[in-house]
Amino acid sequence: MCRSDVTRAVLAKNDDLAARLRGELTGRGVTVVNLLSSPGSGKTELLGRVLARAGERGVPVAALTADLATENDAVRLARSGAPVQQVLTDGLCHLEARQVRARLDGWLPDDTAVLFVENVGNLVCPASYDLGETLRIVLMAVTEGEDKPLKYPTAFGSAHLVVITKTDLAGPAGFDEAAFRAHVERVNPGVEVVRSCARTGDGVDTLLEHALAARTGTPAHHPPLAPHPHSHDHSGTSHDHGAPHDHGHDHAGAPQGHGHHATVS
Repeated sequence: MCRSDVTRAVLAKNDDLAARLRGELTGRGVTVVNLLSSPGSGKTELLGRVLARAGERGVPVAALTADLATENDAVRLARSGAPVQQVLTDGLCHLEARQVRARLDGWLPDDTAVLFVENVGNLVCPASYDLGETLRIVLMAVTEGEDKPLKYPTAFGSAHLVVITKTDLAGPAGFDEAAFRAHVERVNPGVEVVRSCARTGDGVDTLLEHALAARTGTPAHHPPLAPHPHSHDHSGTSHDHGAPHDHGHDHAGAPQGHGHHATVS
């Protein structure tokens, strides 16, 4: 079996598990929101604000956060008062549906309305893996450059919502928002782009409202790429932007996942 066949088999197995997980959680009244971004986009701080706002409004939410090595993000998110669990991937550059599934048993509170999954900071591998989410949000800081959507079309092209973060730094960074929005529109026509700033709280309520709206049905926006794209054709040439890298180990193994995990309460 060639590598492309192995890749397809791994992704197909993940997609099947993700679909079953989505059905199970939807049946329990839980909506999964998958957050994707590069490292340093500010998604942990913004997510912490969203979790805290949900608590203020009496909305039961929880968060699963992934990192390669530390539990720092779980500690930060737990300050919101929401149930939080950290998954340590031990070097794996993305989460997979089996890892999410393995962490939920005996942990996710029965009354949870929204489960936020903060993926590993990476816009390549995570874009190809459906985690059982109903809503996929891709975030980008103003310091990252306006052409990011063109560099990572699979991630931005599969988003139900795109969020600009750290907007308080737009001026010093020389961020061209009009150009960024044009690039987003090119890879994902019609997707909503939201501005946010964790320091001021701008965009926090909007993100929470989008998550809650997804509980009543599928997101209003249907991206041109599937929520778990394997490849996409740009300009008449097929490119595999989201295929997983060869990490030297089996991604399709037992559901216990890679490494270990920690719960922060």
